[in-house]
Amino acid sequence: MTGKRILPLEGQHAHRQDLRVFKGVEAWVFDLDNTLYPHEADLFSQIDEQIALYVQKVLDLNRSEAMVHQKALYHEHGTTLRGLMTTQKIDPDDYLAFVHDIDYSGLEPNPDLSAAIDALPGKKFIFTNGDRPHAERTAAALGISDNFEDIFDIVSADLVPKPNRETYDKFIDLTGISPARAAMFEDLSKNLSVPHQLGMRTALIVPKGSRGVFQESWDLEGDPYPHVDFVTEDLTGFLRAVLGALS
Repeated sequence: MTGKRILPLEGQHAHRQDLRVFKGVEAWVFDLDNTLYPHEADLFSQIDEQIALYVQKVLDLNRSEAMVHQKALYHEHGTTLRGLMTTQKIDPDDYLAFVHDIDYSGLEPNPDLSAAIDALPGKKFIFTNGDRPHAERTAAALGISDNFEDIFDIVSADLVPKPNRETYDKFIDLTGISPARAAMFEDLSKNLSVPHQLGMRTALIVPKGSRGVFQESWDLEGDPYPHVDFVTEDLTGFLRAVLGALS
């Protein structure tokens, strides 16, 4: 680390390391929801709504009770799916199909993002706690399907979600990547802890206008995000800056 101070990058990014640390990266790993599309696209709110409906149906609860129970399952088990599998023995395929039955029409093709990902040297992967059909539909709507070597989904992870260490180990084993020559992009800070421990460069994607919160936190005594190397609210712009540093 080069210190706690966060430096602005082209007015759109914040980081505390030199972007040249991405030199030598051969594997680029991207979370899906709220990472490859912006938080303001509000796609994940539909999934959240479907999850609450599923909990309501399975447990025969009213709307407010289902939402409270859903959050409790998420916090205790890492995902609502794992919580329901543990406590209710649900069929995971039924759950995944139900919660990803959403409208993708709000997503638009992002040729600038596609070009930036395509220009990165090496292989690119989607690593998601969602399922492959959802990832495929999302990537298709964004026009980025051809940019990725493969998709590692919750089924590939044997239904064990990030941030469990065993899930990252399985991803590495299946893809054959070297963590020391990899970078990971995520919208959840907790999901970058293990990648950082493994030696990956880590970048946190935050909603527009919220980067200042992280800047204030990093300026405090004691670093609450030691596992986050970079923060950006503009993934495409950040990737372009990385490409500039690599050239």
